[in-house]
Amino acid sequence: MGLGTSMKETTLHYYRDPLVEILSEDEEVNLRGIMIVGSPDKNEDKYLSAERVGVSLECMRADGAVFSCNGIGNNHVDYAHSIEAAEKRGIPVVALSLCPAEDFVVQNKYMDGVLCFYKTSDKASQAGDETTVLAENTVTETDARKALAMLKLKIRKREKKG
Repeated sequence: MGLGTSMKETTLHYYRDPLVEILSEDEEVNLRGIMIVGSPDKNEDKYLSAERVGVSLECMRADGAVFSCNGIGNNHVDYAHSIEAAEKRGIPVVALSLCPAEDFVVQNKYMDGVLCFYKTSDKASQAGDETTVLAENTVTETDARKALAMLKLKIRKREKKG
């Protein structure tokens, strides 16, 4: 598995990223920044990278975070650890991925109910299927709106508890 043609996020996608557009346009959201994190090869580097994500979010005093991962398989190792690092610090996370959380190679207690996943545009395909159409499986405006709505719910739920 890994990153195939349909999962590649093109330069044009980054310039017009629906996730960034939706978050920055919402009046209830104060978009603090965008963090781009690579996927290291070594396991100890994956943990270090994930902890840095959590600490960075904590230092920004983020009320919540939306994660997006373009790839599957090995990328989900540090992705899952980053979700854990943020959630351990009390920062609600909504994470977008091509496949659902139960298909991740790594699991943790923070994965339950965290992920919203998007599918290929071919309704007959299974989630996580690779196609050969460039950028066919990238985040859409609908995915971004769902993620924002889920994040707002998680933040409200945390505020009621706390």
